[in-house]
Amino acid sequence: MREAPPTGAPEAGPPAAEPDPPPAPLAPPPQGPAGPPAQPEPWPGAEQPTEGFELPASFTGGAPQPPDDQAPRAEQRLAPPPSRRARSRRGAGALAGGQRGRRPGRRRLFALLALAGAIVAAAVLALLSLSSGTKKTVVALPAVINVLIPEGENRLQIAEIARAKGLTGDYRQVSEHSPLLDPASYGAPHGTPDLEGFLFPATYELDKGAPALRLVEDQLAAFTEHFGPPQVAAAKALHVTPYQLLTVASMVEREALVPGDRAKIAAVIYNRLARGIPLGIDASIYYAVELQLNIPTYTHELTESQLHIDSPYNTRLHAGLPPTPISNPGAASIEAAAHPARVSYLYYVAGADGCGEQVFSNDQAEFEADVAAYRAAVEKNGGHPPVCKHH
Repeated sequence: MREAPPTGAPEAGPPAAEPDPPPAPLAPPPQGPAGPPAQPEPWPGAEQPTEGFELPASFTGGAPQPPDDQAPRAEQRLAPPPSRRARSRRGAGALAGGQRGRRPGRRRLFALLALAGAIVAAAVLALLSLSSGTKKTVVALPAVINVLIPEGENRLQIAEIARAKGLTGDYRQVSEHSPLLDPASYGAPHGTPDLEGFLFPATYELDKGAPALRLVEDQLAAFTEHFGPPQVAAAKALHVTPYQLLTVASMVEREALVPGDRAKIAAVIYNRLARGIPLGIDASIYYAVELQLNIPTYTHELTESQLHIDSPYNTRLHAGLPPTPISNPGAASIEAAAHPARVSYLYYVAGADGCGEQVFSNDQAEFEADVAAYRAAVEKNGGHPPVCKHH
């Protein structure tokens, strides 16, 4: 906003008998052009690389510059100051005819002075209000908590974590179905009972006392960030559905104790599936027992009767994959399931040194020798799993 030029001060000179010439006309204020508002660019969608499976969807303007308040006014010609008599006539003429009042610059100066006075008055009132002890209303923000969901936890175990963290609502119920994700779009059979496998493990920041539904929504959003077109393409190359790849990843998560074993365990699963050999993965049997007993975690050794439990999750009795994932895998296990090791292993068993690595083999004879070595280590340790001595 431009300022109006100051009114000129009178210069010294001889008195004039004639009144001042009329002031020059004021220039009209220019109008500033208004620019068109900026338009947001559309978000580009991702193309689906695999036929038959549609992944769920992932998810102003420049204000016209206000015109200058006023263009510079035309300068007014200064005249020698009139005589006392002429000043009196000019004043009387201004009041009578209304043609010569106060100059525009003075009116603007008076308006600015009035505005400044109002601002000062408001500031003084504010200071007086503060000094009088007026209380302010302080709005407390809700406390934020971190909810850690470890890799490989199942729905029942996550429900316990949500309850311990003070989340409201029934996590088991709200993790059965969600409008945010349809398992069938990943190749899951219609009627799949819940969202097991899609509840991505991570640390989530939530308001204290937030509903468990919020945790489920955040987990599904995180899953779609880690499982997308590259994983769908990998499933197609492995001749499985994306849901089956996720199921393999859930077993890898529960079976692998060290990172280096993940891709090799995934290879054993795919190799046995290709040959029609039952997987024989005990982690899936534990999952069957937990569902049967309705408990989050079963920690005892499997009994002989439990090894023969009548359940589609018993991969000793039933060839092929279990009907759903048995846990919620993290990114590393999903990557291992998408890109298994290029090996021909068909068997593995825990190493006799007790350090967590699995011992892999290609045939039954090698496998039985590895099993015998592990049993001997257990017997030597008084019936308990061997303790690693390499650390």
